[in-house]
Amino acid sequence: MKLSFKLITYMVILTVVLSAQVFAAGSNRAGTNAASELLIPVGARYIAMGGASASNVSGIDALYWNPAGLDRMPYMAAGQFSQMDYIADIGISYVGVGVKFGGIGSIGLSFKTLSFGDIAITTEDAPDGTGALFSPQFMTVGLSYSRGLTDRVAVGATMKIISETMDRVSATGFAFDIGAQYRDLGDIKGLNIGVVIKNLGSPMKFDGNGLLRQADPMDVDRPSSFYNVVAGADELPSTMEIGLGYSLNIGEANCVGVQTQFVNNNFDDDFTRVGLEYNFNNMVFLRGGYGLPLNNNKDVTGESTNIFGLTLGAGLKYKFGGVTLQIDYAYRAVTYFNANNVFSLELGF
Repeated sequence: MKLSFKLITYMVILTVVLSAQVFAAGSNRAGTNAASELLIPVGARYIAMGGASASNVSGIDALYWNPAGLDRMPYMAAGQFSQMDYIADIGISYVGVGVKFGGIGSIGLSFKTLSFGDIAITTEDAPDGTGALFSPQFMTVGLSYSRGLTDRVAVGATMKIISETMDRVSATGFAFDIGAQYRDLGDIKGLNIGVVIKNLGSPMKFDGNGLLRQADPMDVDRPSSFYNVVAGADELPSTMEIGLGYSLNIGEANCVGVQTQFVNNNFDDDFTRVGLEYNFNNMVFLRGGYGLPLNNNKDVTGESTNIFGLTLGAGLKYKFGGVTLQIDYAYRAVTYFNANNVFSLELGF
């Protein structure tokens, strides 16, 4: 047990040290990162809890929130489908599957896509549209591995491939998530701690024939030619998240869980998150949460730059035969846009 506690302590310290340079500047660089879709959450359960997830998340939900929790899946195999109505009529579709392989750990695969619909192509000469349309295609594919080192300590990692295509330009990047969890901290049953670093990877930049421009060369006797505009490379929106959670059983049928989390962003405000979950007989779930920016930065109009507010949700789990079906819903209030509505369906075998 002492070895396990030392291990998690060293991992937390190492995480903080390695992240010191990555997360400098914070909100001073807001809006300048690549692949912002990496920050769009998936899965109704923890969205309903305000995103407070690092310490207690387990099973298929862990593929996005903290890969360390995947090996704590209560099934031998599980699959999840989630759909979100995001801002500006953007749809988020997500599919994840995970399988346990006994003592060697668990492996998971995830796919997240964004649906923008058809967008009119405009130019300087046709600001109202040329009559042509294009549909951006954003996709993230993740491969996760998790293993429980002891009954209390679990670690995990995810490798992600990020693909963005807009008309005739595209960009590709790679990112990694690394996480750890420790259960029953200080020998207090139900008190858990978790840490995860997300989206560490190489910068991304666009390329393609959409960046070709026709121009007359200077100081050269030749006709107009096509020149390639070299796009700049932008860093990924990395985060470091440390969470603490406590679950209290009340009688045989009731359980109340509270989770808090600190989120350090390298391109945005730092956040604290809190989430609550009431569990009745492991069948009916009620949830709520909130994220509070620590800096409370404001835009030029004096309004807060944080557009997301209160989150609420519910879930229902039912077992039939050797299959467990769980349906979850989340509501997230949004300023200026319609609220986010998230539905998730999970099957455990």
